[in-house]
Amino acid sequence: MAGDRSIADVLQDMLRNAQELFRSEIRLAKTEIQEEATRAASSALWLAAGSVIVLSSWSFLLWTAAYALSTVMAMWAATLVIALITATLGAISIGVGVRRMKRVAPVPDRTIDSLKENLEWMKQPTK
Repeated sequence: MAGDRSIADVLQDMLRNAQELFRSEIRLAKTEIQEEATRAASSALWLAAGSVIVLSSWSFLLWTAAYALSTVMAMWAATLVIALITATLGAISIGVGVRRMKRVAPVPDRTIDSLKENLEWMKQPTK
C-alpha cells in the first residue's frame, strides 16, 4: 500500500508540475504579446507625429505646385490637376498599407517554441 501511495504522490507531483508549466506558458505568452503591443504603440506614435509634420509640409508644396501650374492654365484647373495627382498617390499608399497590415500578426514565437519543447519532453517515456 505504501508503494501505491508513493506512485500517487509522484503522479500528483507530475500533475502539479504540468499545471505550473502550463501557467508559466500562459504568463510567457501574455508578457510576449504585451511587449509586442508596446513596441507597436510606440511605432504608431512616431508614425503619427511624422505624418502630421509631413502633411503640413506637403500642403505648402502642393500650393506651390498649384501656383506654378496656374502660370500655364487657369487656377481652378491647376488645383484640380494637383488634387487628382495627390488623390491617386493617397489611394496607392492606402492600398499598400492595408496589404502590409494584413501580413502583420502578433504571434508569441517564444511561447510556441517553448510549448513545442515541452510537448516533446512530455512525450518521452519516463524511467
